[in-house]
Amino acid sequence: MSGEALLKAVRAGQTVEAAGLLDGMTDAERRACLPGLKELRKELRAARWSASSRMAGPALHAAGAACHTGAAGAANWIAAADMRWSQASPGVFLHVLGDREPDWLGDVAHRLAERPVTSRIPYPLLSGLVRLAACEVPTTDAYVEGWFEHIGSTEHHGGTVVERLRQDPHLDRMIAALFDSLEVSGRVAWLFGDGPGSWYHALAQLTGEGILDRKVIVDACVARLLRGGVPADQRVFLKLLTCLDLTRDEQRERSADWTALASEATSTVAWHAQSVLASLALEDELTPRRLAEMSSGVLFRTEKKLVRAQLVLLGKVLKRDPSTAAELLPAVAQAFGHEDTEVQERALKLVERHVAALSASDGVREQLIAAAAELSPGVRIHAERLLGAGALDSAPAVHQEVLPPVPERARLAPAPVSAAELAEEVGALLASGGDVAAFERTLDGLVRHAYGDRDGLVEALRPVVARRWWADDDPEYTHVHEHFREAPYGVEVILATLLGHVPMDTLHAAVQQGTTRGDCQHGALSRAFDARLWEVAYRVRAEPLPFLLATPTWDTGLLEPEELVDRLTAYRRLEARPGTADFAQALLRVRRDDRATAAAAAVRARALGSPEGYRLAQWLTAGGPDLPTSRRRTSGVRILLELGELEEIQGQFPPEFRRLGRPLSVFKDRWYCPHWDEAERQHWSAVVPGRRELVAARVLGDLSSVAVDDSRRGAAILPFLAEADGEAGEAVHLCVAYGLGARHTEDRLSAVDALLVLAARGQLDAERLGGDLGQLVRRGAVKPLRLAEAIRTAAATGAFATVWSVLRDALPILLADLATDASSGTPARGLGDLLAVAADCAERSGARGDLSHLAQAAERRGSSKLVTQARRLRTALTQGVAA
Repeated sequence: MSGEALLKAVRAGQTVEAAGLLDGMTDAERRACLPGLKELRKELRAARWSASSRMAGPALHAAGAACHTGAAGAANWIAAADMRWSQASPGVFLHVLGDREPDWLGDVAHRLAERPVTSRIPYPLLSGLVRLAACEVPTTDAYVEGWFEHIGSTEHHGGTVVERLRQDPHLDRMIAALFDSLEVSGRVAWLFGDGPGSWYHALAQLTGEGILDRKVIVDACVARLLRGGVPADQRVFLKLLTCLDLTRDEQRERSADWTALASEATSTVAWHAQSVLASLALEDELTPRRLAEMSSGVLFRTEKKLVRAQLVLLGKVLKRDPSTAAELLPAVAQAFGHEDTEVQERALKLVERHVAALSASDGVREQLIAAAAELSPGVRIHAERLLGAGALDSAPAVHQEVLPPVPERARLAPAPVSAAELAEEVGALLASGGDVAAFERTLDGLVRHAYGDRDGLVEALRPVVARRWWADDDPEYTHVHEHFREAPYGVEVILATLLGHVPMDTLHAAVQQGTTRGDCQHGALSRAFDARLWEVAYRVRAEPLPFLLATPTWDTGLLEPEELVDRLTAYRRLEARPGTADFAQALLRVRRDDRATAAAAAVRARALGSPEGYRLAQWLTAGGPDLPTSRRRTSGVRILLELGELEEIQGQFPPEFRRLGRPLSVFKDRWYCPHWDEAERQHWSAVVPGRRELVAARVLGDLSSVAVDDSRRGAAILPFLAEADGEAGEAVHLCVAYGLGARHTEDRLSAVDALLVLAARGQLDAERLGGDLGQLVRRGAVKPLRLAEAIRTAAATGAFATVWSVLRDALPILLADLATDASSGTPARGLGDLLAVAADCAERSGARGDLSHLAQAAERRGSSKLVTQARRLRTALTQGVAA
């Protein structure tokens, strides 16, 4: 009877009454109640948001934990995700569990503390269990974070943070856990605010009072900084170290640690370490050897601020004590290999001021000569005068352009023979997204096996798709068909159809009516791609296809005409009806650039006597592939393209494919764009292989956003466009231009990859790209500093001539505005950096010639970076300096 009463009280949400019933139960009686509580939990889970579920949740949460007599079961029940929405309070848990043995309570406490922080186990519950058990305090991330939030909260505690810390019996253990944890510091960083009442000052005050061991805390801070980590973590420990206000002795005894931090830590930490070492060096408390060791690490860093500060420090030490030249000048020469020529020049000038202090017999001059080989060609002229005309090999080397290997087409492997092998590839495709080749052969494999042995295929696929949300039998997922009505989500719609989760009326509606998904500029590409997937899913249920006609021959999406004729012949023999979308995709993919091969295939296709054979023959003899007319339009700072109609993709093509040939307007109102999945975008070039300008024009708006609106990952499609077939025209080059000016590094790297691949394939129109970049920078769509970073990365791969050929046409546009008034014209921020890259490329590639408006920039007054680099570029172009 007590079990029935408990279940009734729990269902009614009477937590207090349920707790009273539990108090009088034996362990055996509690275990007997568990099956009923589990059934109720299953019932409430199906209607998680109902009023009855929310009402009964807290009582069920507490009662289930109390009825588990095993610590593992109780901990699992308390931490269960489905209990999180209506959980019992910590006080209720401590009441219903308070009569257990201390060892049992300690076991539950530690099991709960070991759960991830995302489990959100309340700290009052954890600390209460630890108190009742009188056990050792856990030092897991979840417990430590809860402790920090508890101490830092003013809601339930009086006094300041430092007062609460003084009273905490576990202070030493928790502070030690803060330094040892790999993750917790990042999540509690927001608690470390500034001001007298902050954690920083509280810990520093307790350290000063001797409550915390100063040496232990200082060593722990330095060790945590040496360990590295995300910047948020590093800022916490650096700020705490700063608040401790280290004495000179404490700084001196850790000089090796500061050296390591200055060389390898994040910029903020490295700057602090450098400043500590600088103060030691200027007070003669750092040996020249240690300073040289530190300099060798810092001068290899990319942060120019750190590098320049280090050269200034070395200059001060050398000026105070010229006898250190033999040890310090080789360290200065480490900067000869820095990517910034201004840094190289600073280092060379420093060597020039102190080289006279060197002894002829110490061998340091030979070290400097060897290091000077790393100087850029323009700076090496000064090094030759300094170190001797014969010391350096001044003969200009013949520049050899370094470009990536030209991508080669790869044939698709046949579809997997066995269902088990196919299931493995489906799993890999679902996990990674796959490329065009993996996607197409897996899709063809699903069609072939569904035609030959559907039951065997389904059996092999069950374990692979078991964790997909639509494969769950949970009643919550009752609208799977609505999900797939919006989009097929790659092969998932076919998998869900094979396992009976998508009804026929949903598939039929998708095939007949298409979709409104993506009424945007690249909606035409996605609709054509989706149409074939829906058709395959429908035919798998209604009229299985023996195989797909449109499976490409090559990984770029192209299909050989003879292969398509062979497939149509097999369809004819099997009396199979081709899929409308599949055949349309096959026509767009079939290769027509080899006229002789296309004509021979057309003869064979016409001989089949089928409608598809006649259509293919007509398509193969029509020429092409054609591209629509285009014209430039401006929208704000953007330069975009509009496309005219492409008549050949109209007529007999299905409606979802005709959109590919319809005009593209820049100013047409657009609905929300759902095409955020990068895995889908890589397939768009394979929808219209040989016509990448069509794809580029439709993604141009996205590419402009990575530069103008600072959006992220929009340029990920650029490498696919560069490797695709077809003409690289106006749209492709504009896409690359926007990508080179992207806000985020990963987008700029994608654009650099595309630029180099186009150059390697001989498809880069440097004049067009340079002109586009000049106009985009001038309009404000591309920032010069971002462009300089991207173009410098491209040059660093060894493509100096390629980069110079682009900048040769971009710079005159940017310098033109300065030519009208060479003394007061305001240059764009970053123009000096672009000129620096151009000068480096011109020097290394041996470029010569005149550059419009460069002379006026070089003759401006002052020594700004723009003027200095303009003069350097002019010298390189007029003297023909080469590496």
